[in-house]
This record gives sequence, C-alpha cells and structure tokens, in this order.
Amino acid sequence: MPVRRTDPALKPTLRAAVQAVAGALSALPVPGMLIGGIAVITRGVPRLTRDVDATIAGGTITLSDLVDRLREHHLAPRIDDAVEFAEAHQVLLLRHVPSGVDVDLSIGWLPFELDALTAAETLDVAGVRVAVARAEDLVVYKAVAFRPQDQQDIERLLILHGHRVDLGRIRRLVAEFASALDEPERLDALEQIIRRVGLA
Repeated sequence: MPVRRTDPALKPTLRAAVQAVAGALSALPVPGMLIGGIAVITRGVPRLTRDVDATIAGGTITLSDLVDRLREHHLAPRIDDAVEFAEAHQVLLLRHVPSGVDVDLSIGWLPFELDALTAAETLDVAGVRVAVARAEDLVVYKAVAFRPQDQQDIERLLILHGHRVDLGRIRRLVAEFASALDEPERLDALEQIIRRVGLA
C-alpha cells in the first residue's frame, strides 16, 4: 500500500505561502481547503508546482471584505481589478507578498464544490494544519480543468488512491461537467485513464 504523505517537502517560499493561506482559511467564517498542485502533492503525487490553489464556500462573505481579511495574512490582489474579476470568474487572483508566490482562491457555489469542502480532511502541510481536498474530489477538479498536467495528476492520483475512491461518483460528476461544457470527449478521456491504470 502506498505511503500517504501528509507533510510534503516544499521550497521555503512555497511553505511560507501555504502557511499564510492556511492561516487565512482558518480565520475566515466560511469553510475552505487546498486544491491544485499542493493538494495533489499532499496526496502523495510527486510533482512541481509554483503556486497555491485554494477554494472557499461562497455566499457568506463579500469579496471586498474577503480581500481585507486576506491582507491581514499578507495575501494581496495581484491585479488591479481583482474584485471585479472575481465577480465575473469566481476566482480571486492573489499574491503572497513576502514570498512572491501566486495564490488563486476560487469561490465555490456548485453542489460538488460545497460537498468537497464538507468532506475535506485536515492534514499537516508545510508545518501547519489545513483542510485539503480528498483525492476523489481532486480527480474531479482536475477533470474539469483537464490540461495535460491535470490529466497526469488524475492518472497518478488514481494509481495511488483508485481502490479507495468512488469511481461511480467521479464518473457521474465528470459526465455532468462534460455535458455542461458540451465536451463529451472529456469523459471518454477519463475512461481511457481509468482503463490505463487498471481500474476499469
């Protein structure tokens, strides 16, 4: 059985940024968690990443108030119209000022996102305790983005965690996203990955 790494070795700048994000998430009045590359690394997949991705539940805190609270943790907008951009795209583009590491904070509204936040596990990352998306939910997040790196992450996550995830749920959610995006080939590509790792 693969060893589950809950406190991966990170470069000092990334560690500082993760610690800042963890502190900010714990101080917010809404649930939040790590997603993206750091979360994938935390789940045991060795890979490179240069930024930090996180998400919070939408609906309780205004974006302007959110920005003010994040500044207390040295997380500042990295574009001039960050609030307007977040209103349009549901992602706040930030930078951890001391380290210079970019941070993308997604605002979650969809049932899948809220369910994933509820199911997040608190793990040791960069010397702090922080909520991290489950491997199963990371596969879905990655299937939505579906860039080449995301597809590699899906394959490696399934190799490590495939026998402990709900493949039926993953298939159903990815099918819903593929239908909404009018990209049925996305589900076909996921099935190819599933077969390639021997889970079909």
